[in-house]
Order: sequence, then structure tokens, then C-alpha cells
Amino acid sequence: MRPRPVTALVLANLKRQVRDKVGMFFIVVMPFITIVFVGMALGGDAADAELPVAVVADTSDPVSAAVLAELEADEALEVRRAGSAEDVRDGVRRGALAAGLVMRPGDTGFELVVNQTSGSGMAARGEIDVAVGRVSAVLEATRAARAAGASPEQADAYVRKAREEAVAVTVSSSGGEEPDRPTGFAYTAPANLLLFTFVNSMAVAAALVESRRIGMVRRSLAAPVRQGQVLLGEALSRFLVAVAQSLLIIVVSRFLFDVGWGDPVGVAVVVALFCLIATGAAMLVGALVRAPQQAPAIGPPVGIVLGMLGGCLWPREVAGEPLNTIGYLFPHSWAMDALLELSRPSAGLGSVLVEVAVLAGMAVVALGVAVAVFRRRALESV
Repeated sequence: MRPRPVTALVLANLKRQVRDKVGMFFIVVMPFITIVFVGMALGGDAADAELPVAVVADTSDPVSAAVLAELEADEALEVRRAGSAEDVRDGVRRGALAAGLVMRPGDTGFELVVNQTSGSGMAARGEIDVAVGRVSAVLEATRAARAAGASPEQADAYVRKAREEAVAVTVSSSGGEEPDRPTGFAYTAPANLLLFTFVNSMAVAAALVESRRIGMVRRSLAAPVRQGQVLLGEALSRFLVAVAQSLLIIVVSRFLFDVGWGDPVGVAVVVALFCLIATGAAMLVGALVRAPQQAPAIGPPVGIVLGMLGGCLWPREVAGEPLNTIGYLFPHSWAMDALLELSRPSAGLGSVLVEVAVLAGMAVVALGVAVAVFRRRALESV
């Protein structure tokens, strides 16, 4: 198969896409507007700002006073004193506080108030755990030294070592179960990659309808070009647009929002398979509809609905079990699970083999159906 006709068709389609200013806005600009606002709503990235934390503590209690001192010494936290536990809960509920800690005199079990779906809340929880852990370690070292009858010098050495080796502690939380998914920009970046790659692929399907309308496909077939070459050129055009959209979001979110995508091989495989699925869906829509205006009117709304079901617009836990189950009938849920799993430090391609297998099957089906429909309607004008 000669590459020249395929290359010419791909270049013609890409030039037409670049000239579409509205389409380029939704490909280049709109994803990052969404990432910023939705990411901030889900907690954003608290690494560069102090996290507001409210504390209810009686400083006459030595344990509470020690924990409060540790928190106030933490440069990542902005510690505020609160009058009651209800004030703390209200502040966390309204989003004015990243987290709150309620310490009652004589009670070694503290109450942590945190919004478990907030990135800033989970960051504050980590800082609080460290502070409480240091105090706990010092107390344990002091008790051990006294029980062993250590000299004052030995006791001081135990305490210094305990301060350096903070241990993890258990703090009862009133904010729900700890989430097993990233939050903030770490969540919205992969979510919007899937959402906009699919939505914009469906919108770009209008170009295929336009190619049929102006007779570009028929003229290509009338030339010494095989139908397979035309099909490959049209599919490759849409696949390259989907890949470009995905790469743009990955690169910009990495450097602008410091999003860690994880294992590059695993991410590349998942994104490539999803782009193939989006390509198949775009070609199917482009082959079925009869007017260029119909593709953007039908495709993007379908993509948004699938994005909702797949957790691309909000954490899937919010939607409930019935909608989550329905979501797994479509590729967004599987791709979202795979990308979030790959963002974990120890995850790799082997961690998402089930998701990859499902996405590969969906890609085969989507492209197979699209090719069959395209072959049947390739010579039709609109």
C-alpha cells in the first residue's frame, strides 16, 4: 500500500481542522479551563499555600498543648483556634477550613474533621498525623524510659530519638472513609483527558460528513486509490487529533499543575486504546449522519453523558452504585480506573491488565463497526 495517498488525505483533514477556530478553542483552551475550576473545587494543589486548620484544645492539658505546639510549628499549616467542635465541622463543611482537630482534656483519642474528597483536606490530614505521631512517640519513649529506670541522660536520648522518628497514629475521623482515589488536579487532569478526547473526536466527525458532502471521498475512490487507503487516511486523521488532544493535556497538566501521571508505558497504552475507541466512535457518527451540523449536535452530548457515567465530571462515588454499574458498559469508566491506578507510585502496566484488555476489546468493536458502516456508505453523498 503506497503511503502517499494516505498522507495527502491525512494532511488535508488536519489542515481543515486547524482552520476551525471554534474547534481549536475546545481542543487547546477549554480542557484547561475545566481542569482549573473543577480541580480547585475538588481541592486543587495545596503544596504552595498554607492549609487552614482549626483546633479545639485546652492548653492546660499537656498532651493537647504539645500537639498544638507541633501543629503551629508546621509551616504548611495555618492553625486557628476554634471554640467548639461544631465550629470546626461547620468550617470544614463550608470549605473555609482544610481540616479540624478536636482534642478533649484527658482523652487520648482525638477527632479529626476533614472532607475526604478534598485534596487540601487530605494534605492537612497528613500533616496532622505527623504532628500527633511525634507527640505520641515522645510520650511512649518517656514512659518506656521511666519503666526501665533510665537515667535522665538516657531518658533524654530516648525522647530525642522518638522526636526524629515520628510514627503513624490512628485518629478517628468524622469526614468519612479515606478515599482510594486522587483528588484535585490529580483527578481532574485524567478525567478531562478522557472527556475532551472523546467529545472533540465526536465533534471532529463533522469533517468526515463534510468530506462526503463535497465529494472528497468519492473523488479519492475514483482516483487510483484503494478503498482501504481512504479508510486508513480518514481513521488516521481522527486518531492523530485524539492523540494530540491527549498529549497536550498530559504535558501541560504535568508542568502547569504538577500532575503525576505514573508509569509512562501504562499511560501510553491506556491513552492509545482510548484514542482508538474515540476514533471508531467518530467515524461511526461521521458515516451515519447526513449533515455536518448533526455531528457536533449529536456527538458531544453523547460524549458528555458517557463522561458523567465514567466519573469524568465528578468523582464516581457521588453518582451512586446503579449509575456506576451502568458506567462500566462504556470505555470511560475503565480508562478512568486505569489512569487513576497508574498514578500510584508502585503501579505499572501489570496493575491495569484487566482495564487494558476491556479497552482493547472495545476498540476492536468500535473500529470494526465503524469500518463496516463506512465501507457501505463511502460512496454516498449527503
